[in-house]
Amino acid sequence: MFYKIELKDHIRVPPDLFNLDVNEAVVKRVKKKYDGFISKELGIVIDVSSIKDIGEGVIIPGDGSSYYEATFELLSFKPELQEVVLGKIRDIVDFGAFINLGPIEGMIHVSQTMDDFVSFSKDKTLSGKESKKVLKVDDSCRARIIAVSFKDTMNPKLGLTMRQPNLGRLDWIEEEEEKPAAKKEKKTEKKK
Repeated sequence: MFYKIELKDHIRVPPDLFNLDVNEAVVKRVKKKYDGFISKELGIVIDVSSIKDIGEGVIIPGDGSSYYEATFELLSFKPELQEVVLGKIRDIVDFGAFINLGPIEGMIHVSQTMDDFVSFSKDKTLSGKESKKVLKVDDSCRARIIAVSFKDTMNPKLGLTMRQPNLGRLDWIEEEEEKPAAKKEKKTEKKK
């Protein structure tokens, strides 16, 4: 889920930025510190959206930099368990598919791709034995987050499933939605 988070932090502005306006220097340093920052509490920081307030600067002897207490807003993506997400298949391997969700990538184990016996082919596709469904690179899909791990904060892991109603490749979902409508049409035709 995407969040707008307000934070307050002490921002170090080094002497080489003293020639800039204070606001511009603080914005530069906040962006440098937080763009791409990953933590369990904040998620993946996408951007610093705005600076709300910049306090009085303080210079600490021996450092030469000035420190400003700043309040700012971040745009962050924090994956939540059971959240439904849209993404594009980036790669397929024998054990599953990697899906790009924008700021992060998730993995769909081969057993979680569809309700069918699934086989991997060397042309990087996953195929259902009975359903004849095929999952390939660049397919747009809808999946549900079933596992989130921030054990390695530089590389968080997401586990996903597509084995629930209204999940999977987008055209599979459309086909499933059309089936009940087609059945209703057949029933109304028989009554006439």
